[in-house]
Amino acid sequence: MTKQNPIADAMSAIKNAGDTGKLAVTVEPASRLFGDMLKVMQEYGYISGFEKVEDGRGGQYMISLTGGINKCGVITPRFSVKVEDLESWETRYLPGKGFGIIILTTSKGVMSHEQARKLGVGGELLGYVF
Repeated sequence: MTKQNPIADAMSAIKNAGDTGKLAVTVEPASRLFGDMLKVMQEYGYISGFEKVEDGRGGQYMISLTGGINKCGVITPRFSVKVEDLESWETRYLPGKGFGIIILTTSKGVMSHEQARKLGVGGELLGYVF
């Protein structure tokens, strides 16, 4: 079976594992983009860590959860946003101001909407977590 959206599958696996009280989850394949998203999630304390394990089939990520994720998901299609439009997307995907993050890819790398605003860069929306 081929995966249509591996990042969506991975975010669902994280959410489901958190909902059932698990402290770890394994997701595959291990793309660089998803690894960058995990770094942002770790910076904000949504996961405690992750490790890439090569298995000859594209690798997998072993992710340690903190139990702090209420909801996470991908944003499709990957809308392009300007820095001044970030607030409207926050309102759409996050439950409250200052609660959760939107993850986006920019010319300066993958980062949260807060970091993008500080740097004054826009980009493409990837996902959200709160």
